[in-house]
Amino acid sequence: MFLVKVFACKKVFCEKEKVLRKRAIVISPGIYTYGASVIAGILERCPGVDIDVTLSKGLHFEGKFDYIFLSLSSTLHLLEIGDSIQELKRKCKDGGLIVVGGPVSQCPEFVFRYLDCDVVVIGEGEIPVEMMKNGYAIEEIDGVAYKENRGIVINPPKQLPDIEHRTLPKIPKDISEQDVRGANVYIETHRGCKFNCSFCQVSEFFGREIRSRSIDNIVEEVKEFKKAGVKKIAVSGGTSSLYYKFRDLLETVSSVIGKNNLSAPDIRVDTINEETLDAIREYTIGWVFFGMESGSDRMLKRMRKGIKVGDIIEAREAAKQQGVKVAGSFIVGYPGEREEDYEKTKELVEDLYLDDCFISIAEPIPGTELAEEVIKGGADNPLFIQSKRIRNMSVAEERALDLMLTSYVARERPLTLSDDLYEKTLKEVRKQGEDIRKVTQMITGGLGYVYNCGYL
Repeated sequence: MFLVKVFACKKVFCEKEKVLRKRAIVISPGIYTYGASVIAGILERCPGVDIDVTLSKGLHFEGKFDYIFLSLSSTLHLLEIGDSIQELKRKCKDGGLIVVGGPVSQCPEFVFRYLDCDVVVIGEGEIPVEMMKNGYAIEEIDGVAYKENRGIVINPPKQLPDIEHRTLPKIPKDISEQDVRGANVYIETHRGCKFNCSFCQVSEFFGREIRSRSIDNIVEEVKEFKKAGVKKIAVSGGTSSLYYKFRDLLETVSSVIGKNNLSAPDIRVDTINEETLDAIREYTIGWVFFGMESGSDRMLKRMRKGIKVGDIIEAREAAKQQGVKVAGSFIVGYPGEREEDYEKTKELVEDLYLDDCFISIAEPIPGTELAEEVIKGGADNPLFIQSKRIRNMSVAEERALDLMLTSYVARERPLTLSDDLYEKTLKEVRKQGEDIRKVTQMITGGLGYVYNCGYL
């Protein structure tokens, strides 16, 4: 996801009325996320405050900083960074702050329990920045949580009405070396989602109203990334085709970066039409990535996906007729998934003959309805049910492995199922299972903490 998080600093002037230079580092573990780049750009160009801003993918760096911003895209980052938090604290100047943002920050109590930080930013980051420019104290800033008198104070966030007018993101020099699902960078075109999938945070975080940037504003950014050596760009906002001028957007961006360098991933099967598919074929790499999720109408309803299996089949056929290649993503091991539900999903994958397939075990991301369901517990979570077929493997992992192997041969261009591919797939599945079990234990108290978020 590309979530924008930031905290505020106050204006400090020297005797000659020049601005005192401060240092900030924005850390986005593993990859440069778009949100981290935007925040670094805002900090760097903050009027009235001269800040030297560093954007980093790693936790180890030289020097000391007034502000250390952690843009966390994974729940497990809380554990990983927890092991390094004392080192980070030593990197803070006296009076400096460690500030956390990202998907996990929707539930600040959860973050504070696992990470000894100073501030958690909730919601969109631009408003805290604006309040920073006006010199507000921490307790006056909307959308932040902080510790006070052994308790946690939460200032509710406000939604940004206009995402059009903001500074350019800070673009790292080595951004062109990055590969995130085939793109060097994902550029935000809009915010919000009118749907309410139970496993997704987008509508919870950004709301259901679609707020789009202008094409000119997006293109200005694309040109800056191109200058920095970026070749592969993906445009996204959760569901790409919800952008209000989708065809015009693709045509214009393609004229700048080239159709073979542009993708528009993550599209719902119920948001396409002939014009949408035609634009994808004409102005992008010619692929569409559908969130199909399941071949069971019962599970699609439980996921609050808002579609039926028939919609998936129709969308696949429509894309095929337009000459667009189709990849599908599926979720297995969702709480309550029965064997017959999984078999229907497997049959669908076999029947669709997709060009590519992505399989994942259901992950309860903090702040989602799925997380709430997992917290309430129950004996129907396949992630914690032992497989009767494969030793030392859960039912969820068994289904993920089986569906991945099935998808290799049930596609337009089948893959050769070699021993190496099998071992690689088995390793991937076990890693998924291990990580998601750990996340589940974190939010349910299995790692020493009982989840206690205000709206769950």
